[in-house]
Amino acid sequence: MNLVLTALSGLLLSAAAPEPTAQRGDQAAASAARREGRILPLAEIQRRVIPAMQGAKYLGVDFDSGTAVYTLKFLRDGSLIWVMVDGRSGNVIGRSR
Repeated sequence: MNLVLTALSGLLLSAAAPEPTAQRGDQAAASAARREGRILPLAEIQRRVIPAMQGAKYLGVDFDSGTAVYTLKFLRDGSLIWVMVDGRSGNVIGRSR
């Protein structure tokens, strides 16, 4: 049983792990866009969204440099919730669940 759980854990972790080069590329793009004033800083996005997600645990964020969309991830009652935020305006533009 422990061997099965260990194998499943390894599969889940490897499937969920981001591609290192893609992550670095989006981080660099987000930093450049923020410095140039094209998007809001992540801290500002978090200040706007996290308090509105009462009862949910904040898990982290992804940034899509092509669309300038931050996707904040939350966990509430065993369900994942994604909140998509326009990085230029700070407006919530979508939400799962």
